[in-house]
Amino acid sequence: MASVDLKPSLDTRNRILDAAEVLFMENGFDATSMRMITTRAECNLASVNYHFGSKEQLIQEVFHRRLTWLNQERLRVLDELEAATRGAPVKPRLILDAFFGVALKLASDTEHGGYTFMRLLSRTNTEPSQFIRNFLAEEYAAVLDRFKAALFRALPEVPQQEIIWRLHFMFGAMSYAIAGTDALKLVADCDFDENDPAAAIAPRLMSFLLGGLRAPLPEIPPKPGMKKPAGQSRTRPPGTAAV
Repeated sequence: MASVDLKPSLDTRNRILDAAEVLFMENGFDATSMRMITTRAECNLASVNYHFGSKEQLIQEVFHRRLTWLNQERLRVLDELEAATRGAPVKPRLILDAFFGVALKLASDTEHGGYTFMRLLSRTNTEPSQFIRNFLAEEYAAVLDRFKAALFRALPEVPQQEIIWRLHFMFGAMSYAIAGTDALKLVADCDFDENDPAAAIAPRLMSFLLGGLRAPLPEIPPKPGMKKPAGQSRTRPPGTAAV
């Protein structure tokens, strides 16, 4: 039996994914029409329906294409770190580097779409639809569980709720930083080199994230009738000296 050449079909599928990725990043999901995608991908609507079936499925495939690698790489790095410690907790700074550093590595790919995807992911984190929110929560569930558990082990005396809050702020900082430098230009009267965005962002962002993890515990007034949680008056969370 003669072999079937699938290259044209795969090329069309990849063109659609590439076009959708850029347009979703630039305009958002709701504002990007299927006509915009087919025009940029130089294909017809029947091709999109053949490969993806619906706009919702296309959105999922855009994320699956790179998010699967991103999360697998994060877990691979964390597995190596945990194996190297032979049962001891991994240092918090290494845990953060495994999670956020891998994402910044993907963002450094300006030639094959990594930077575009990370900007899309950052935009999605700040203006998600409920459909996308549910989808990403499912995609991230296992990975976040592993990294939260690693941080809980690394910082046993820091309240777990506080660690979760700080992860939340770290997600926000990374999303805002990768989304672009437009806001940076609002507060600085100078030009910034955007030819290599990751080179400018990565070291500064990682330093900022580590600083946030080392920050003193906040003074949160207890609710009326409730006692103040023990240890909240400390100026620095125990265990962060090894960050």
